[in-house]
Amino acid sequence: MSPTAAPDLALPQPPVREADATEKATLAVVALGLLALLVATSDANHDRARLLFYGALTLVSGGTLLWSWHKFGRGESGVKQNNLWLRASTSRGAIAWVTGLVLTGFYVVLYWFPQYLENLIRAADPLSQALRHKPADQWFVYGTFYTLAVLLMGGRALWKYRHSRYQVIRTLSVMFFQLGFAFILPGVLLFFQQPEYYFTYFWPLKYDYLFPNSVDYLVKDGQALGVFMVFWGVVMSFLATPVLTYFYGKRWYCSWVCGCGGLAETAGDPYRHLSDKRRVAWRWEVRIIYTVLALIILLTAMLWVVRYVPGGPLAGVADGLYRFYGFFIGSVFSGVIGVGFYPLMGSRVWCRFGCPMAAYLGLLQKHFSRFRITTNGGQCISCGNCSNVCEMGIDVKQYAQRGEPIIRASCVGCGMCSTACPRGVLNLENGPRAGRYTGSQLIHADSLRLLS
Repeated sequence: MSPTAAPDLALPQPPVREADATEKATLAVVALGLLALLVATSDANHDRARLLFYGALTLVSGGTLLWSWHKFGRGESGVKQNNLWLRASTSRGAIAWVTGLVLTGFYVVLYWFPQYLENLIRAADPLSQALRHKPADQWFVYGTFYTLAVLLMGGRALWKYRHSRYQVIRTLSVMFFQLGFAFILPGVLLFFQQPEYYFTYFWPLKYDYLFPNSVDYLVKDGQALGVFMVFWGVVMSFLATPVLTYFYGKRWYCSWVCGCGGLAETAGDPYRHLSDKRRVAWRWEVRIIYTVLALIILLTAMLWVVRYVPGGPLAGVADGLYRFYGFFIGSVFSGVIGVGFYPLMGSRVWCRFGCPMAAYLGLLQKHFSRFRITTNGGQCISCGNCSNVCEMGIDVKQYAQRGEPIIRASCVGCGMCSTACPRGVLNLENGPRAGRYTGSQLIHADSLRLLS
């Protein structure tokens, strides 16, 4: 090099690690399982389709768990976000777009063209009969896939974040509630000819549980269990939710119980860095999510008014709003976009922009809760790991650099920012509201430190 030439100061980028033979083999097993599932979908022979269906679930489950252990369970634990922006699957590349198209296509078929899933539905009949004592439908097949995704990718999360006790317990919690309360318990209720009920979903997320027709259905003939279900829904929506949010923030639900959050934290974990951190994204978030909350409050109120004042123009307006909300919010937004856009917009698209429960909890968290994330600006090295792993689009680094507590309505308290911090700058705390906005009073006795 000439003595007058400027030295090359660019730091070399680490190469993307090629998958070794074992990793390729485990991924091939998963791919073979998905292929078998596709064949089962188009196979008119029910016996063969059933064999392919359960064989596919076995291959996908075994391959995913082996791949997760090989990739995350053998070496040193920790938050490994290496090369995510260099891989086509996690940087909105070709693989990400294909994945997104497949997911959105599946949801479109599930909601509006279930006849194309008839072979899979019939293949799932034995499992449905054993659990629910009734034939399968597209929602049972979907629930099976959904639960399996949370469990398998939950296993991946347990290996990946095994160094953090908080993340391990939190992951086990969402796996438990999805399997026990969102899959097995509703099936058992149907088995004993009781109403299918999801005890972990409340109004306004499960909006129809407090609609007049649903209440009538649950309390028909004065069944004690149905009355309890209505009572449970009212208490959880209007009493337990504010109390729990006051003490723990919205994390008690969004990151520990909710099935939507459970899928985002497990199956959506590879995409958490894709959430838009720009201020313009935050503005759209506020506009959309509180509009959805206002719509469901208005719809619920209108339906109850129509219940006691039947007829008139309000009934037609309420019916139109009900259809609009069910189609655009309940189906398109929460399903097609909410999960299908994981590979393009991150894992919490629905939770961040559309979920009325998240909006309700967020208002309580921001204005009435003891919960905050405290920061120690003197220790921050501005590495950006915290912002990179925030799936809710919060630029955590900006708060950490200034030593300001993070009190945001959108924060779901997943704790990944603290888990990813190499300096222990961030801590989730439930201290008293005094000093909550200044960060000057840190109640370490009540704090929940995330780094073990």
